[in-house]
Amino acid sequence: MRIGELSRRTGVHAHQLRYYEAQGLLEADRGANGYREYDEAAVLRVKQIRHLLGAGLSSDDIAYLLPCAVGEAPELLGCPELLAAMRSRLQRLNDQIDRLAQSRDALADYIDAAVRMGNVSHPPFDDADLDPVSA
Repeated sequence: MRIGELSRRTGVHAHQLRYYEAQGLLEADRGANGYREYDEAAVLRVKQIRHLLGAGLSSDDIAYLLPCAVGEAPELLGCPELLAAMRSRLQRLNDQIDRLAQSRDALADYIDAAVRMGNVSHPPFDDADLDPVSA
């Protein structure tokens, strides 16, 4: 099938399919006319890619995981290398969440402190560089 048909069947734009191909996630043969030709397995592969992207995995992560993917959802075979890679990615996500939670808490504390201080007039700020504007 050509890229337009694959796009229609998966709901994924053609430019995204070309990106997946460039990232090594999807393979296409070339017809005599130079058009991309995908086999039936490409439909399942694109669905797997979309699910894995939805889990927050990068295209590099997905390229590593796809050989172990089974089914549309997909289920991943539990080989040790795969589990180590997924655990590493999960730890990076947990670290990011922790940093964001700390930032959120600090900002909430600043807001609470400012509210407790009451309404105090300050010179207006220039939004571009947050320096007070001279009158």
